[in-house]
Amino acid sequence: MNHLRFLKYFDEVVRAGSIRQAAERLHVAPSAVNRRIQDLEEELGTPLFERLPRGVRLNAAGELFVGYIRSRSAQLDQVRSEIEDLQGLRRGSVKLVASQALAPAFLPQAIADFRGQHRLVAVQARIGDHLQAVQALRDFEIDLALVFNLESEPDIERIAEFEQKLVATMHRDHPLASKAELRIRDCIDYPLVLPGSEIGGRQLLDRFMTRSSIKLRPVVESNSFEFMRGYLYHEQAITFQIAIGAVTDGGALVAREICDRGFPKGLLVLASLRNRQLSVITHAFAEHLRATLEASYPRIS
Repeated sequence: MNHLRFLKYFDEVVRAGSIRQAAERLHVAPSAVNRRIQDLEEELGTPLFERLPRGVRLNAAGELFVGYIRSRSAQLDQVRSEIEDLQGLRRGSVKLVASQALAPAFLPQAIADFRGQHRLVAVQARIGDHLQAVQALRDFEIDLALVFNLESEPDIERIAEFEQKLVATMHRDHPLASKAELRIRDCIDYPLVLPGSEIGGRQLLDRFMTRSSIKLRPVVESNSFEFMRGYLYHEQAITFQIAIGAVTDGGALVAREICDRGFPKGLLVLASLRNRQLSVITHAFAEHLRATLEASYPRIS
């Protein structure tokens, strides 16, 4: 299937924006990559790139062609998986993007449990936000997304949705750790370590606070949940996170529900690209994620 390798050359040039950089990633000579691009352009009867002083950029014809080859590659992965499934090998790979909150505990456990039953399956797990997840689905870079507060898009299939509460997280030695639940007013007397404004949980929190006379004034802001958890070891601070990401670090940290009326909840969404037929093993992994989440969190759909 050498023609597929040549199409991969084209796709890598698109991703790198440069023939030289694509050749480095592919471990081939730049002249070989350039020759294959020229062959494709000659066969199609039109240029696919604009040649720039420092690289290349897709033109309108190239945009159409890259969509074709990525779709074809995804279909080939599906066929391979189905053939392997017929052989009883249960091989294949699954590619997904997940929210940062799932990285410390939920996602590693879910993948390990799945591989316990499917030892020949490889999983590529990326961490990203809802915008990155949608783009990766559209570019056929991933099969599944499991992200918080994914907005509805006509080309994105929402396989399942699960309710997620925001909870307050603190060190077990914190003065408020002895309380079973808290009010926001309890928290403002302590240093607040909050996610950045681009994080879905922070956006929910900010919308809720616009209806309150209380103002949250963070002493530290970060886009890293790992950093925010680490900070709780060094100051009597409080942070907020969705429940699935409230890692307790073996008991050193504790999570407490906020009992204020109307305190925000969001949705953790399992999604794929609409009308893209998932491979057998990817479908099995999606069902595994769905069942695992259903065991702990309310399912909305």
